[in-house]
Amino acid sequence: MYGDVEGRPMIRSFGENEPRIAATAFISEAAYAVGDVRIGEGSSVWPGAVIRADFAPIEIGSNTQIEDNCVLHAGMPLVIGDNVHVGHGAVVHCSRIGNNVLIGMNAVVLDGVEIGDYCVIGAGCVVTQGMKIPDRSFVVGVPGKIKGEVSDSHISYIVTGVDEYVKMMEKYKEACL
Repeated sequence: MYGDVEGRPMIRSFGENEPRIAATAFISEAAYAVGDVRIGEGSSVWPGAVIRADFAPIEIGSNTQIEDNCVLHAGMPLVIGDNVHVGHGAVVHCSRIGNNVLIGMNAVVLDGVEIGDYCVIGAGCVVTQGMKIPDRSFVVGVPGKIKGEVSDSHISYIVTGVDEYVKMMEKYKEACL
């Protein structure tokens, strides 16, 4: 159990469930993860982020970033794919986020939402309960509406952003040693 030692993230068991975090992941000392949390290789969780898997498990894939002040919680299993970027302050309370997805800053993704691969959820968007978002969808607004298909240039932006965060995570890990 972490959190009692300076410079260590707040990682807590809940009942019989303990977070399982890949050795290559980075968890900020100012982040909090509790319960049945699984975080994959090369993923990062930044300051102020809360991952609360007390009702149901939360699985985060590889090379996925959970930026500052995000909240992840769900009443049913939540699976977040590989190469996903969850922007600052986003609230994720859904059931599935596919691979190569960008969730914009301060977006809210509600219960039962399923997001396909290669999607972009715009900053400040509110994705309403139970919405099913097909692959390559561009979603914006309050409430969130599909406004088109994600272009190849958007996909390139997602890939580049993920790569840059993986590099930055390595610098943070080195600085923390």
